[in-house]
Amino acid sequence: MDITASYSFARPAAAVWDLLTDPDIVASCLPGCERLEPLGDDRYRAVLTLAVAAISGKYTGTLALLDKRPPRSYRLAVEGTGKGGFVNGQADIEIVDQGGETLVNVSGQAEVGGLIASVGQRLLGSVSRMMMDRFFACLQSKLTA
Repeated sequence: MDITASYSFARPAAAVWDLLTDPDIVASCLPGCERLEPLGDDRYRAVLTLAVAAISGKYTGTLALLDKRPPRSYRLAVEGTGKGGFVNGQADIEIVDQGGETLVNVSGQAEVGGLIASVGQRLLGSVSRMMMDRFFACLQSKLTA
């Protein structure tokens, strides 16, 4: 499954970078996130409760920020498993300074398997997009607060 989206922020790129790389902010904005614990070297253990169609459950996994180029870009790698299946993926996060405003481009791929994929296959794309939209809307609210 391919994932692409763009989000605009009325703040400089450095402020957006700081939000996107702050584990406390990320945990507070990530839908279903119960915990985000540091493992070292920009790696984190995550515990999330998610639902797709009639399948819901708790998932554990790791998030890693790779190839960091502050405040321009990084690669987000995700691996997770739960009773309903698994997800593995990577996304390139590009932060573009547009003279006081910032555009964040997200481009990635995810592989989802198990029961959650077989039952909710047609919904996975829209659920992924909805979760990203909620995450970035939360980040917007943090910047304006």
